[in-house]
Amino acid sequence: MIETLIQLFQRDLEKLKTEITSYKDKNKIWDVSGELKNSAGNLCLHICGNLQHFVGAVLGNSGYERKRDLEFSQKDVSVEEMEKEIDKTLQVVTKTLNELKEEKLDETFPINVFGYEMTTGFFLTHLATHLSYHLGQINYQRRLLDTE
Repeated sequence: MIETLIQLFQRDLEKLKTEITSYKDKNKIWDVSGELKNSAGNLCLHICGNLQHFVGAVLGNSGYERKRDLEFSQKDVSVEEMEKEIDKTLQVVTKTLNELKEEKLDETFPINVFGYEMTTGFFLTHLATHLSYHLGQINYQRRLLDTE
């Protein structure tokens, strides 16, 4: 199961990098429109912060300190900086999961996130689907807003 999770996180974080670098007009990464309240740039920062916090810091003791508010308020981060953040996220997720023992998946996740206990395996699956959900939003926003 851990190898499957690693493959999913690697696939989708690489796709995230592709989406962010595919914008023809890099300024459009920060655009919102109508009911789209979070820009692709902020969703990218949120994905990275979320994974570096829950996988890197909580499971891997990386020392990462999350600043969740900045994930949604910070603007005009360069594409190059976002690429570096995605790469850093990919490295910490891969390293942490490679070091995780399979039996840890059946243990309770170290912190209570949703108001109830859940296994580490359940929460890692949630994190993978959370990444995929926001990746789909970013893809949709790019195709909708990055027009000439």
